[in-house]
Amino acid sequence: MENGHTADVRQVRYVPALGAPFGVEVLSFERLRRMDGAGRRTESQRPDFHVLGLVASGTGGHVADFVRYPLRVGSVAWIRPGVVHRWSDVERVDGPLILFRHDFLPPEGSAARSAADVFGPACWQLSADVWPLALVAADHLRGEHAAAVASPGTASPPLLAHLLAALVLRVSPGSASASVNGAEGDRQVFLRYRAAVEEGFAERHDVAGYAAALGYDRRTLTRATRAATGLGAKELLDQRVLLEAKRLLGHTDLPVAGCARRLGFRDAANFTTFFRRRTGTTPSAWRTTGGG
Repeated sequence: MENGHTADVRQVRYVPALGAPFGVEVLSFERLRRMDGAGRRTESQRPDFHVLGLVASGTGGHVADFVRYPLRVGSVAWIRPGVVHRWSDVERVDGPLILFRHDFLPPEGSAARSAADVFGPACWQLSADVWPLALVAADHLRGEHAAAVASPGTASPPLLAHLLAALVLRVSPGSASASVNGAEGDRQVFLRYRAAVEEGFAERHDVAGYAAALGYDRRTLTRATRAATGLGAKELLDQRVLLEAKRLLGHTDLPVAGCARRLGFRDAANFTTFFRRRTGTTPSAWRTTGGG
């Protein structure tokens, strides 16, 4: 890992550990504490990679995008790239902690789709029958990672990628196929739209523009998005912009006008109208009462 800093949020970039040139690294909460003697894990940070933790013992908590989550045996914590989070209390927690780049997963399949879900849950509890299997999958990945570090070979990256995908599928909430609902055609439309929104939400706020760029009409995007998420295409787009607005307001010192510019609004007044319509309060008031 490598750290940077922007305002009050540490930007954490993925850098493979020495001797482990892979897109995945297997640690533990106990090792995290040993590596982080200064206790910076309790500060707000924004990784550009996935952090997947399984709580095998102890209790604690973490905060992701302004929501506090309890941790206990059987908990899964998944911090996706871009999420602002902090390990508020993992002093008594232990279990596998897997760091991985998004592009290390096999590009096709349910694991990659689950990982690409920007609005995916940050914490959930596995059932008693699934939990032991999840630990086995994590341990298998840990063992193969250690073997690959000790004696890397051409088969190491694909083997690790598939074991990582197996772990992701094992711990994902619900069935692996349920991460995106609807018919196959609509599913592909939604996936393309979601990827385009993630790339362009800070510049383009109109569904019609995405539809034209992707070669669909607006009704097709709305139908596909509603089938996959229960939200309309415009609502999904607005929620993504709103989430980023809250991150900027809550974790940076940018003035409201600066946040507006960063998110592609013409001016602060336009941004304030958007924010108030969706939250019932102004950006400045939200920053004062909810951004901490």
